[in-house]
Amino acid sequence: MEGYLTNDTAKLPNEAIIDDLMQHYGEDVLKLVMQYVHNNSVAEDLTQEIFVKCFRALPSFQYGSSLKTWLWRIAINHSKDYLKSWYAKNVEAKDDEVFMQVESSVSVEQEVIQQQEDDDLVNEVMTLPVKYREVIYLCYYEEQSMKEMAEVLQINENTVKTRLRKGKQLLKQLLEREENG
Repeated sequence: MEGYLTNDTAKLPNEAIIDDLMQHYGEDVLKLVMQYVHNNSVAEDLTQEIFVKCFRALPSFQYGSSLKTWLWRIAINHSKDYLKSWYAKNVEAKDDEVFMQVESSVSVEQEVIQQQEDDDLVNEVMTLPVKYREVIYLCYYEEQSMKEMAEVLQINENTVKTRLRKGKQLLKQLLEREENG
């Protein structure tokens, strides 16, 4: 999939590049934004804003990194900016739909139990501070390497490792407390 995101991409019209990015990464960006805002309708709005921002900034893109990495940086920064905004702090949006139901071939009972466990895990991950939540998301949901995460988050690779280790420790403590609880 990454093959078309090369320096040769610079020869394509900006509209074609953005269309490809939206087609290939639209859902992934939406999921990434959800990790920050916890609200589907807000995440959808922010995702649209992110692609508009990318379209406007595309002429200045230098191809020093992949377009995907650049897109992730914009998405993360835009999400963090939203969380710092007056609107996010003062207006509470309601949204019941947090995650899509995973299709499974297991029995209904097993599916319900697994869904509850998944929801509990997601809820615990969402309580972590953003710096731990984002590395856990990129590692386990986006399956990015330490190097890719460091590049996307613009931090040292050792910092990624430390945050991931600390995030997993905090998550383990939260889950143990919940179990004993």
